[in-house]
Amino acid sequence: MPSRLRADSARVFRSLADVVRHSENSQEVYAAICVAATLTVPGCDHASLMICRDGTRRTAAVSDDVARHVDRLELDLGIGPCVETMESRSAHIETDLAAASRWPALTSRVIAETPVRGAMSIRVPVDRANIGALNVFSDVPDALGSESLQQAVVLGAFATVATTAAAHSADVATLRRGLTSNRSIGQAIGILMALNDISDADAFDILRKTSQTSNVKLVDVAASVIRARGQHVTGKSA
Repeated sequence: MPSRLRADSARVFRSLADVVRHSENSQEVYAAICVAATLTVPGCDHASLMICRDGTRRTAAVSDDVARHVDRLELDLGIGPCVETMESRSAHIETDLAAASRWPALTSRVIAETPVRGAMSIRVPVDRANIGALNVFSDVPDALGSESLQQAVVLGAFATVATTAAAHSADVATLRRGLTSNRSIGQAIGILMALNDISDADAFDILRKTSQTSNVKLVDVAASVIRARGQHVTGKSA
């Protein structure tokens, strides 16, 4: 079956922020992120969030049992896009698992045991000690592409704020302000990735370090990146 029509991203992100504001535990936040992926990322039929704490990987949340099963296969075999994303700090995409040979032991089981035919994983920093990965799965070959990656990076920026807050038990007011402003952070990450040919994690790290060293809020640093890119594009067209 073709992927469902995508929901309005702004409405989904507002709902995600409301979930974070009213939730009493991190599990609810993690689950909301996975559901948001199925609603906003083109080609995404299932999603999971895996977190590595103290060297141990575990699935923090899933959108459904299909995503849970794929995660279980990756964890059991120790290979796959999620595992490599956590280790290499770069996004991994396999648009057609049936035609891929990168992880034959994994892909053969995924194809035999689930409807999944495409997979993508992006790194989601939780804090300095812990790393997460947002995993997107498609039931249709070649349904995941550059637009899927861009939207997943934006959602990943939101997820970073949410998971970091959950890990550190940040107060709700601070988290709310972060979630409502971080769409610009996701856009800035995408710009830095394209301009410098770097991973989403490295792009986020650039924003974070710039914010720390300049004593400027992260969202303001992101806005500057977006503004500078816009001026560069305008200058070219002129």
